[in-house]
Amino acid sequence: MKSNGKNALSVPVILAAINGDVTALYEVVSHYKHYITALSTQRFKGENGKVFLAVDEELRQELETKLITKILTFKPSAA
Repeated sequence: MKSNGKNALSVPVILAAINGDVTALYEVVSHYKHYITALSTQRFKGENGKVFLAVDEELRQELETKLITKILTFKPSAA
């Protein structure tokens, strides 16, 4: 995914998140909130048989947890 620099996470925030800074972790998760919501939107069938879209909260929480886990276990390569 290309970034034009707008709304991109800064390197200091990313590094702080990798090092476990809670505020930085929140900022990263918040940055990806809309993407995670889109990924966790599912089709459901109502009692009347109509299909509707809704966020699967369990899936959304699982995706957020996986993102946080991967951030905290990420090992940056030496430059």
